[in-house]
This record gives sequence, C-alpha cells and structure tokens, in this order.
Amino acid sequence: MSYKSLLVVTLTFCSLSLFAQKGPIKDARKAFSGRNYAVAASECEKAYEKIPYKAGKSKEYKAEMAYCVAESYRLTEQHEEAKEWYERAIDLGFAKTEPKVHFNYGEAHRFTGDYDKAKEQYEEYLELVPGDKAAEDAIKSCEQAPITVALAKKVTIKAEDKINDKASDMCLVIADRRGDKIMFASARAEALGKDVDPRSGEKYFDVFYAELDRNGNYREVTPVEDDSINTEHHEGPVAFDGRYKQMFLTRCYNPDDNFFGCDIYVSQLKGRSWDIPEKINLKPNDTVSVGHPCPSEDGRFLIFASDMPGGFGGKDLWYTEYDRRSDSWSDPKNMGPEINTAQDELFPTFGLNGELYFASSGHVGLGGLDIFVAKRIGTEYKWAAPENMGYPFNSKDNDFHLTQVDEKTGYFTSDRKKGSYATNIYSYEIPPNLFTLKVVVSKLGSSEKVNGASVEVTTAEGTFTGVTNESGMVYWEKKPNGDRYIGEEGEFKVKLLPLEGYHDNRQMVEFTTKGLADNQDFYFAMNMVPKTPIRLPEVRYRLGSAELMVIEDSINSKDSLNFVYDMLEEYPGMVIRLVSHTDSRGSASANEKLAQRRAQSCVDYLVNEKGVPRERLVPEGRGENEPRTVYLVDGKYVVDKPDMGTVYEEILLTESYINKFKKSDPELFEKLHQFNRRTEGEVVSMDFVASGSTQGQQ
Repeated sequence: MSYKSLLVVTLTFCSLSLFAQKGPIKDARKAFSGRNYAVAASECEKAYEKIPYKAGKSKEYKAEMAYCVAESYRLTEQHEEAKEWYERAIDLGFAKTEPKVHFNYGEAHRFTGDYDKAKEQYEEYLELVPGDKAAEDAIKSCEQAPITVALAKKVTIKAEDKINDKASDMCLVIADRRGDKIMFASARAEALGKDVDPRSGEKYFDVFYAELDRNGNYREVTPVEDDSINTEHHEGPVAFDGRYKQMFLTRCYNPDDNFFGCDIYVSQLKGRSWDIPEKINLKPNDTVSVGHPCPSEDGRFLIFASDMPGGFGGKDLWYTEYDRRSDSWSDPKNMGPEINTAQDELFPTFGLNGELYFASSGHVGLGGLDIFVAKRIGTEYKWAAPENMGYPFNSKDNDFHLTQVDEKTGYFTSDRKKGSYATNIYSYEIPPNLFTLKVVVSKLGSSEKVNGASVEVTTAEGTFTGVTNESGMVYWEKKPNGDRYIGEEGEFKVKLLPLEGYHDNRQMVEFTTKGLADNQDFYFAMNMVPKTPIRLPEVRYRLGSAELMVIEDSINSKDSLNFVYDMLEEYPGMVIRLVSHTDSRGSASANEKLAQRRAQSCVDYLVNEKGVPRERLVPEGRGENEPRTVYLVDGKYVVDKPDMGTVYEEILLTESYINKFKKSDPELFEKLHQFNRRTEGEVVSMDFVASGSTQGQQ
C-alpha cells in the first residue's frame, strides 16, 4: 500500500470516528436512545446513507444504523418498512453484535401475518441464544395462529367511525353510572399541546369524551375541559372506580425530547368537575414508567403496567393496595409468571364478573399485542391462567384494552385498519347463542314412534306445548314473533302429558343453557309406557326348566333382565308384571305351571341379585294361551312392527300355523315355537312410592 493510500485510509477512519461522535450518528443515537422513534427512523436512515462503505468500521456503523431504522419502524407499527431494514442489518453482520435482530425481524414478519418467515427468524435467533423462552413461545404463536383464525369466534366487530379520527384513538371506558358517557385518549388535532411527539410522530394524547343522545348515537367528541386533566404532554388511558367518583389517569412527560417515564394520577370528582390530579408515588426513579391504571370497584386495589426492576422482562402488570390509615399506597408487587412474560403485558381492565383483561405480546397469540382474559378465582384478587380471546378480537396487529359494557357488547382498541398506523376504537357484539329443542317419543320397549303425544316444556316465564308428528317428533326453534323458544341462561323441564292408551308418566327431563358459550341443538328421546304388553329382551330356558339360561358368549338371560332393572331405575314409580309364555307343545296345565316358575325366576333374579323391591314385581305365567304376533317381511319373520311404508304380513303364531312347517322346514318350525316362548312386561302402575319415601309428594 502506498503512503498516500495509507494516509487516505487513516484520515478516513479518523473522520469516521469523529462522524460517529459528533455527526449524524450521534444525532441518530440520541433520538433512538430517547425513544423518539418517529424522529429516529429519519435520523438513522440519514446517518446510514452518509456512512462511506469502504472505511474501517463503516460496516459496523451501517449495520447499527440499519438496525435502529428497523427498530424505529417496528416500534411505530410500520412493519413492512422495518423488514427491509432488518434484512440490511443482518446482511451487514449485525447479528454478531445483537442476536435479537433475528427475533425482532421475526416479530415484523409475524405482525404482517407471514408466520412461516417469522418462524425461520425465531429459529435463527434460537441458534444464537438457545433456550430463549420468548422465542420458543413466539414459534408456538406462529404454529397456533392459523388454527386460531380458522376457529374464529362468532363476534361482530365494527370500527366506531363516529368517534374515531384519522389520528390515533384508544382505550375507551364508560365514564358514568348510567353508561351514557364515554372517555378515551386521542391524538387528534384538538388535543391541547402544539408539539408532535417525536416517538410516534403524532400529537400528544389528551382525554376526550362523548355522550349518547336519546337514539343511542354519540354526540360530538370533546376534550375534557377540567383544569389540569389535559396538558401539553400525554394523558391517557383513564379508568374509574365503581362509583365514578375517582378518575385514575396515565400522564407521560417528554420535555426537550427526553423521555422521563409515565406516572399514574388520581383526580376526585367535585360536583360536576374533576379536581387537580395528584400523583400516586409508585416508582423508584424518573426513568421508570407506570401507567394503564385498573382500579377495583372500591378504588383501593390498583393494577398497572410498569417496566420497574424486578419484573420478568419488558413491561409487567403490578398491583398496589391503598391503606386508609396511612393514606398511602403499598409497595408494588408483581402479578407473577402466570400473568407476566419476558415480553410486554399492558392495558389491564376488569370485566363485569371480576375477570382480568389485558394485552400481551409474550403469551401465545396471533401477533403484536393480543387481548387475554384471566378468570377470577374466589373473592380475593387472584386469577386463573390467562386465555387468548381468539380471532376476531385479536389479529396479526396490535389489539388491546377491552372494555365490557355488558355480557355481549363492549369496546377494544386495535391498529388493524389497513393502510394506517393510527389506532382506532372498535366495538364488538357477541350474537346470542341459538338453541333448538327436539323431542322424539317412542313406545317403551320398541322402536315404534308415538304420534299425537303432547310434550310440555316449563321455563321460568311459563310453559309451551307441542304435539308429536308421525315420526314421533316435536321441534321448537322460533316463536311467531321471532323470539327463541330456548333462550340463553335459562332452565327448562320437559315432560309428557297423559295420552289415551298409555300410563301417566312422571318422568321429566331437565336441561339448562346457563354458561353455554356456543350454539346447541338439544335432543331428547322419551318413552311413553303403553298399557299393552312391552316386549322385553329375550329370556331363554332349557326345555322343561325354569332356570335362567346362561351360555358363555351366546346367551345370557340375566343380561336381558337387566333391561327390566334399568327400566325400573329410570321410572321410580313403575310396578311391572312379568308375564311368561310357553310354546304349544305339552299339556296346557303343565305349560301354565312352567310359565309361572319361569316368571318367578325372573322376579327372584331382580330381587335377590339386583336389589329391586319385591313389591314392584308381579310374576305371572300364562302358558300357551297367548300366541305371539309376528310380521313377515320379504320372506323373513320379525317381531318388531315394520316402519310405515314397509310391505308386510301380520301373522298370529298359532299351533296350526307353526305345524305347517314341521316337515317342510324343521328349522323354521323350531324358530317359530321359540318366538312364542317369551317373557313380556305389563305395567301395573306408575305411582309406586317406597316405604318412607317422599317421592311424588308436592
């Protein structure tokens, strides 16, 4: 290398060092370290362009500036622009200096919905920083996000354009007991300060309000005019105690482009005006931020977000309690790893039932900040593990600060609007769950459906009745006025009304829609107890014997009798007569005695082995006197009556009919005799009451 060349390189290196210390790099670093990201994006990009490529440390400086540009864009939600500059920083080797460039590049991809590329960057980061939980959780988010979107909840989301401005609007809360007034933070032109926040590029937030007119529409949005609520710096979000007598608000000072952190203030309602807010001393020094107040109903328990030391990383949720005796707030306590992560937890709010809603970028979600809900445990200030609110509450963009109005409606903030960095206020409405009820009524002991049965449904508001059709079905969906028969949060009782030819049935089916989160079609199969014999599952005996036949893997008469036991359990008031029949072979008197012994065997099993009260069972033997009716369908004999529309022949199995097959078809001859050897049930009554029981009493 020539002397002149060496001199040029030396002079260039020296001038670059001065450039870094005094020139554009210094200005860029100051803007970035001061969190003035809107300014930093421009300053860092200018510095990047001015750094020569072939000077000694130029590559390191250019990589640093590219990273600062990327971070500034990401932190002002301009993710497409951020991705380009992360790519430059990585190409210039910045990952050797700061491995997190891969993680944040992955974040930019995730926030634009490119989950595959985001996952690649998180994996690159994990190669450099193995075991990082934030990256591992981010990968889970990428894998889970498409599933979450596919399982979208039935929620109607609407941008509240009557109150939203082209500037950012966020964190709407209900501001009075009647629910007719709202407050929110906005950076719109009407905000008090004249300066632009160098961090966001917008005006400083102020607190605004609007009131509902008689038609439920919001009147003109107006800044809160009470003294010292709004200043030239940031105000918002705000929150209220349960009486709406205390306003808690976040205030952030940013004098001379130096970020001093945020504080929480509380203002008391004096008449119809808010008093001068007083700061709650919660933080150890001015560089720490505390904000996003979430007070309890009585205003004595306060959750807030902060980056104070002792957290799990990023901004955590903390809490403090007010002591009336000392007129002071307790030292803040962290809400623990169940709520907080290595990323950010922000914007806590309480739900109507004590749930804790908050936003997190660390729990598994769709991208950016997602809204989570943790259900309250007991009466103390404790909550279960948080659950993601899912799509469409959450999106690939930032979604945060949910306010419940009632169980079905509310508001939240999101920057999901296409082509705009500004955050907006959205309302949501959860449509009512739709329930239907179908009841199918059959004859007990058969598949035959009951036509013309009246089914009564009792609710807290009264009763409604339907009548079954030819298929034994009655169905309820909408009333003539459009209301639903089966409403939400209701309790219902279904019973069958008396019908000629059937025993009165005290059986009742109960169900509830309380706590159900999804649509549901309720279906109940109910039975009417006919006054005609009920066919029971087949009970078999050996020839001339009354012993219940049990042959392993083929016949188990005891299992068949368990049907009777189950029926008696289902209908506690039922008294049943067990009637045994024989075929026609043998003498009539012998068959009657045999049938009686067989009926008694059934009763003995149910009493001695199943514990059925003996007074609920009546054994009766009828011998060969009542041959069975069967049905001939397509050349086959069946015992169940065929469905409507089926062509069949009804046959009474008399001795003369069966004897026709004695020689021509011995197998059928034995089968038809077997049909006649049967045990049937006849319901004697449905009003049995065990001794000492109050069953059935009103």
